[in-house]
Amino acid sequence: MNRPATKRVNPGPTADPVPFMPPEIDRGIAMPEMNMYWRTDRPKEGFYTTQLASHPERPIRTFLPNDYQPRYPYPLVVLFHGRGGSEEQVLRLAPKLSRRNYICISLRGPRELGVRPDGRVGFAWDDVNAEEETEEYLMRAVEQTRRTYHVHSERVFLAGVGEGASVAYRVGFRMSDRIAGLIALNGCIPSPNGNPIFTLNATRGLKVFMGHGIANTDTTFTRARRDYRLLYAAGADVKLVPYRTTHDLHPDMTRDMNQWIMSTINANTDLLLGKR
Repeated sequence: MNRPATKRVNPGPTADPVPFMPPEIDRGIAMPEMNMYWRTDRPKEGFYTTQLASHPERPIRTFLPNDYQPRYPYPLVVLFHGRGGSEEQVLRLAPKLSRRNYICISLRGPRELGVRPDGRVGFAWDDVNAEEETEEYLMRAVEQTRRTYHVHSERVFLAGVGEGASVAYRVGFRMSDRIAGLIALNGCIPSPNGNPIFTLNATRGLKVFMGHGIANTDTTFTRARRDYRLLYAAGADVKLVPYRTTHDLHPDMTRDMNQWIMSTINANTDLLLGKR
């Protein structure tokens, strides 16, 4: 487990790792029985929209990697936007994360905030009564993605930005045994009653990547460091990386996020194969 760094070392630009993993028993996020014959053609890299019958007002956006291979079980990264953002806006992170390693989907917050200065509609996640609905929305979105594309259900990562990080924490703690890891960028663990919303059973062994701006005034780095210590004490495998930025995302965040996801996948593969 990693402790907070006081100084970052920039290893320089690196190419995406080649995503090779041997076959494994796929028993990650539990889904209702469904047809697992995903599409066998090779759609082009790019962005796609899917409407869910269960949530017609909350579409899902999908980013397909370059040279999509239908026989390869891809890791899935689920993105939650920040306050005032949207599923369209946050999915722009996907090609910056990697153009070939993952399938990415993004979800829409339940509350509409109105039209932003740029003319786009913004959304929020702060409807406390929508927590179970959000979890259901996530499950249906992952299910639909698995129906359509080849997704490895033991490699589902939840990633949130700002307010979306709090959503990723909430949902991730509730289903920690069914996700591969959790990523929080410039966000915090919700504490509605002054107490963290997780149990020891939910966090023990949970893999968490925290990227945070040291000049963030919306959610201070002190708050992020407190969350790190809470998770570390609760047994999570947590990494906190500081960046020289405010609440805006630093360009290195997606690079480090990609490297962390791939190292997590490779570590789990080595464990399966009995390597140390």
